[in-house]
Amino acid sequence: MKKILFLLLVLSVAACKKSNQQNAGNNPVQSIPVSLTIYPNDPTNFKIQAIGGWMYFSGGLNGIVVYRKTEQDFIAVERTSSYAPSNAKAKVWVMSDNFSLIDSVSQSRWRIFDGSVTKGPATWPLRLYGAVYDGNALVIRN
Repeated sequence: MKKILFLLLVLSVAACKKSNQQNAGNNPVQSIPVSLTIYPNDPTNFKIQAIGGWMYFSGGLNGIVVYRKTEQDFIAVERTSSYAPSNAKAKVWVMSDNFSLIDSVSQSRWRIFDGSVTKGPATWPLRLYGAVYDGNALVIRN
């Protein structure tokens, strides 16, 4: 039992390090202040009322993709490509599988639920924003 608890602790620390590395100061995507409040239960946001749903929102540099991971967890991903952050045409889009993101310039791909690279030439994950949901309001900040 102690070995299992130790393993879970090690995995938790590793996950935190990965998250911190994603948003580290040397990330090629510029960090700008983001403060956005969304109400997922509002009928206009019906696409994120179910697990696996996603929507585009204004904010960040080129917009934000909000993905509902679980009943209480949301992911907020910057739509600026980490491969070509200075190219406005390299905006990230959700693919038809609803789990992958792609930029139409480099064809790089990332996972919607954590922003990690699945296909290059990109090597950096997408910038993530903090997303806190209280059952009513979803607050997205960095």
